[in-house]
Amino acid sequence: MAKLKLSKHALHEQQEQLKLYQRLLPSLDLKRRQLTLEVQKAKEDYATAQAAVDALETQIGEELPMLADEEFRLGGLVHFKSYKVSEQNVVGVKLPFLDSIDCAVADYSRLSTPPWVDTLVQRLKDAAEQRMRAEISGERLRILTGAVRRITQRVNLFDKILIPTAKQNIQKIRIFLGDAERASVITSKLAKKKQQQQREAEAESEAAL
Repeated sequence: MAKLKLSKHALHEQQEQLKLYQRLLPSLDLKRRQLTLEVQKAKEDYATAQAAVDALETQIGEELPMLADEEFRLGGLVHFKSYKVSEQNVVGVKLPFLDSIDCAVADYSRLSTPPWVDTLVQRLKDAAEQRMRAEISGERLRILTGAVRRITQRVNLFDKILIPTAKQNIQKIRIFLGDAERASVITSKLAKKKQQQQREAEAESEAAL
């Protein structure tokens, strides 16, 4: 850490830095509060998405209890074909946003399979989409949580370190300059007094002659 210079120029620099820190701190704190609100929303969205996944899986089990029968082997019936994720800017933070999802359905004979398989296909597609939405919601929450942690560190840096340090430095420089100015005044007075005494001594010496 550079040694603090005790000069008028250093005082001006510290005062300008203090003004900059005090000007930036409110906007940083506002962003922190905005991101904190977004984290709360993201938590709620993630919880909602997870609950929807659980609800769909429960619904499938209730509507289609025959799936428990090992006679029906329907694994791989529905799988992801493609999905599109765009980027969303939230309070300066880039977040993923699920635009669309496309599920592919394996070929199956509607004549040789029970009619409820059509219902199963739709439910599996719904569940797959909801799981993807839950995954994206979880990623959004992770990114926002990290952003709040970083902005909080910056707010604390300004509020607890940079601003107090700048104030302390300004005070130290002012005290030093004040002491130096007083010392200079005293030195000047002493020099004038000495000169006056010397003139008086010279005048007395001349008068004695």
